[in-house]
Amino acid sequence: MRSHTSAPSRRDFIGQLGAGSAGALLASLPALTYANGTSADAKPSWLTSKDPSDEIIWMSATKLAQLIRGEKISARDAVEAHLRRIEQVNPKLNAVVQTCFDRARTEAKAADEALAAGRIMGPLHGVPFTIKDSFDTAGVISTGGTVGRANFIPSEDATVVARVRAAGAILLGKTNTPEFTLAGGGIPGVSTTANIIYGISKNPWDQQRSTAGSSGGAGAIVAAGGASFDIGSDYGGSIRMPAHNNGCCGLKPTFGRVPRTGHIVDYGGIFDSWQETGPLARRVEDLNLITAIIAGPDYKDAAMVPIPWRDPAAVQVKGLRVGFYAENGIAEVSPETIAIVKQAAAYFAELGCPVQEDFPKAIIMELEEIRSKLSPASGPGLLRLAEKWGTKAISPTILARAKQEMVSTAELVELLEKQDASRSRLLGWMKNYDIIINPAMPKPAQLINLGDQPNARRPGSSFMGTHNTSGYPAAVVPAGKSTEGLPIGVQLIGQPWMEDKVLAAAAFLETKTGGWQKPPV
Repeated sequence: MRSHTSAPSRRDFIGQLGAGSAGALLASLPALTYANGTSADAKPSWLTSKDPSDEIIWMSATKLAQLIRGEKISARDAVEAHLRRIEQVNPKLNAVVQTCFDRARTEAKAADEALAAGRIMGPLHGVPFTIKDSFDTAGVISTGGTVGRANFIPSEDATVVARVRAAGAILLGKTNTPEFTLAGGGIPGVSTTANIIYGISKNPWDQQRSTAGSSGGAGAIVAAGGASFDIGSDYGGSIRMPAHNNGCCGLKPTFGRVPRTGHIVDYGGIFDSWQETGPLARRVEDLNLITAIIAGPDYKDAAMVPIPWRDPAAVQVKGLRVGFYAENGIAEVSPETIAIVKQAAAYFAELGCPVQEDFPKAIIMELEEIRSKLSPASGPGLLRLAEKWGTKAISPTILARAKQEMVSTAELVELLEKQDASRSRLLGWMKNYDIIINPAMPKPAQLINLGDQPNARRPGSSFMGTHNTSGYPAAVVPAGKSTEGLPIGVQLIGQPWMEDKVLAAAAFLETKTGGWQKPPV
């Protein structure tokens, strides 16, 4: 494995990060000196942490980076603490499926030496992270959960990986995902992230419970303190569901914000607008910092838009117009989930926000029906991916998806037209609100061994998929617990490109509920 020890120049770093975000982020750094000797003036709000944690493995990435820059903690100590934690919990969780520990130690040493010489590699200088195995990582096996790539070692990083590494973050390993991220659980009858290469991943709150997916390994190891952050992909809730189940935070940015280049299912095709990539972390402040780093065009993913990243600290939460709904008529929502969503809305009302219960039932139902009818059309593409990578032992769940009856060409065209019309109607409704609050999932993490459940995806993710179709930004924050002591997340949805309002609202809710808590693993 190769070691990434050289620090990029500020010009290279800005170029790698993309036009929309990097300049703003670097301009906000508090008087840091970069590897080429240049410095940047700053607004402290971007990188000043409010996290109360004082243990390395529980700190937010923002706080850990701040302490490393201030030479209160060394990059080597940060890396070693997280490696120990992975070795402690991963035998129970099976969340991390490939490691690059030796390279991480080499990079941590280089990061400390650079800092001693007065050079900052970037805003994540020395911060340890893991990455979902669906993203390419130079020098580290990247399977995407498919047998044909069991020994595949990419020559370069996916765009999001390259960007956080250029910002100084240190990769520890890869986290588990179902085959191609679109295999459901990955194994029939298994209700968690799993594949036939690495097996099943387990929840840090209860090892009999599901991590959800497809970023299940990411959610589990971040919640359990084995990584400061991870980056997932979200096609129908695959960042937000693991955030809910495992009790951490996650952000699905606006479609067009973060490139998919180097992801096993990347960009293009009729489902292009359904998939976004974004961070999982323990604290909301990290969703802000990391998304600002990974956002912006890479001039490969053609759907990306150079929209500037706005600082959530500038948002007046008291002025946000808030809508909420706790049920959607599709899923059976637990009473405790309903109560937590209503309490979340009440916190905003107490602050002085105009809050209204409102649910555009006809639009949501139509979008869910369209997604359900369109989804089988992804099957042939997954079989082509299997052929591309030489996978003969394909997951049964992928084969089942590929065997679903597809609509005719005429019906396909009609559905795509209806999808656009429904998006327009949803946007017309959404203009009345800055934030919508609803459940992330209808229930807390369910048992892994649930067996086959026909049509289980639709009720389970029915609060999620609509906002992949719409492309709106959506965050999940832990907001309470079930009677069994399992975390329950609340989803906050915003208008397109308004991640600043979503994250400001999420940070406010985090202060009211306490957000992430230590799991018992």
